[in-house]
Amino acid sequence: MPSQSSFSLAPRLLAERAFSRAAGAPLVGGNRVDLLIDAESHFEAWLEAINGAERQILLENYIVRDDRVGRAFRDALVERARAGVHVHVIRDWLGCLGLSRRAFWKPLLDAGGEARVHGPPRLLRPLTFASRDHRKMLAVDDSVGFLSGVCISAQWLGRPERNVEPWRDTGVALRGPALADLQQSFADSWAGLGPPLPDDAVADPQTLESAGDVALRLIATQPNSAGVYRLEQLIASMARHTLWLTDAYFVGVAPYVQALASAARDGVDVRLLVPGSSDIPMVAGLSRAGYRPLLEAGVRVFEWNGSMLHAKTAVADGQWARVGSSNLNLASWLGNRELDAAIEDADFAKLMQAHYENDLAHATEVVLAPRRHRRGTRVHGGKHPGPHAHGRGSSGRYAAGALRLANTVGAALTDRRVLRRTESTPLLVGALLLLALGLLTVWWPAVLGLPMAAIVLWTAINLGARWWVLRRRSRDADSTRDPS
Repeated sequence: MPSQSSFSLAPRLLAERAFSRAAGAPLVGGNRVDLLIDAESHFEAWLEAINGAERQILLENYIVRDDRVGRAFRDALVERARAGVHVHVIRDWLGCLGLSRRAFWKPLLDAGGEARVHGPPRLLRPLTFASRDHRKMLAVDDSVGFLSGVCISAQWLGRPERNVEPWRDTGVALRGPALADLQQSFADSWAGLGPPLPDDAVADPQTLESAGDVALRLIATQPNSAGVYRLEQLIASMARHTLWLTDAYFVGVAPYVQALASAARDGVDVRLLVPGSSDIPMVAGLSRAGYRPLLEAGVRVFEWNGSMLHAKTAVADGQWARVGSSNLNLASWLGNRELDAAIEDADFAKLMQAHYENDLAHATEVVLAPRRHRRGTRVHGGKHPGPHAHGRGSSGRYAAGALRLANTVGAALTDRRVLRRTESTPLLVGALLLLALGLLTVWWPAVLGLPMAAIVLWTAINLGARWWVLRRRSRDADSTRDPS
C-alpha cells in the first residue's frame, strides 16, 4: 500500500507533468538566471558575450536595424568571424524589411559569417508572410545564452535629445544545462532555412556544468504549436493567490479572457499591465476594446505611462514566472516562432514581483465608470426611484454632474483612467474603412476587382506550381522503383 508521503508528492508530480505536456518542454534544473531590464543592459551584456566568443555565436532576432546599435552588433560579429569564430545569424524578412538591406550584411558574409532570412516571399509558399520569426535570442559558445523581447535597434533606447524615454522591456541571461535547449531551438530554426548546423553546435546537456539551482522550461514555439498559450491557460487555472501579466500587444481571445476572469472571480489577484501609448495604435485600440469583461470580473488593468512598454512577462503565486518574446495574442500563440523561459523558482519570481510593483508606480489603472440608474429600473427594496432620484430635477442633475466630476478628478488624482461604457474607436475605424471601401467599389469597381483578381490568379499559379512539383516527384519516385 502506498505510503502517505507518496500521496503528498502526487499533486506536485501531476502538476509537473501537466506543465511539461502543455508547454511541450521538459523541466531542466541546475541553471543560473539573471534578469535584464531595458535595452541598455541587454545590449551591454550581449556585446560583452559576443566579444568574448571563442567557438560559435548563434543570434536570432526579429529586427536587426541599420542604425548605431545594429552596426555595433554587426561589427562585433564581423570581428569574431575574422577571428575564426563560427557566426550564424537569423533575421526575419518582414521585421527587417526596409531596416537592414543586403549591403548591411555583406561585411559579415565577407568575413566568413553566415546569415539567413526567415519568411521571404516565395512563389510556392505565398502565405509565408503570415508566420514570422519573432524570437530574440543569443547563444555564445557553451557559456551563456539570452532570450528577451528586445530587438537590435536604437529605437529601444529612446531619444534623450527629444525627451523620449527608453522602451520598457525584459529579458534574461541563462547559464547551465538549459543552454543546450536554447542552442537546439536555434538549430531547428537554422535547419528550416537551409543545411543544418554541425553536430557539435548543440551541446549535450549532460556535459554542461550546473551553474545554479534554478529550474526552467525553454518553450520554443513554432506555428500552430501553441505551447505558451496552453501553458498560460494552465497557469490561469491553477494560480491560487496572484497572477500578474505584462504584455505589449494584448488581444485576448475568448477562452483566455474567460480563464483570467474565472481566476479573478475565484479570488486570485489578477493584474494586466499594457502600454498606454503603442507603436501600433490599431492593436492598442483592439486591446482597450477587450478591457470591459476583464474589469467586470475583477481583473485590474494598468496602462504604462512611458514611451512604450514592450515586455512580455508573467509571474504567479511568487513561485513561477515567464519571460520571453510571446505576446498574448493569436499571432504569437499560433502563427510565429517564439521563445520563452518558464522559470520555477521562488527567488526569481519574487524579483519579478518587485519589478512589477515598480512598474505599476509608473502606470495608470483603468477603472469602470460608475453605472447610472435608468428610468424604470429597481433600487434596493424593490421600489422605483422618484423623479429626483432619476435626476429629472435641477438638484438631481447638479448632483449627477458633481458625481461625474468627482469621479474624473478622483481618477486623475489616484492615477486611474475611467473606462466608459464602450471603447468605440475600433468600431469607428472599422466603420469608416468599410464605408470608404464600399464607396470606392461603387464608383470604381476596379479598385476592389483588380486586387481580388490578382489574389485569385496568384493563388491559382501557386497551386499549379505545387501540383507540377508534386507530379514530378511522384514520377521520379515511380521511375526509381521500376527501372524498366
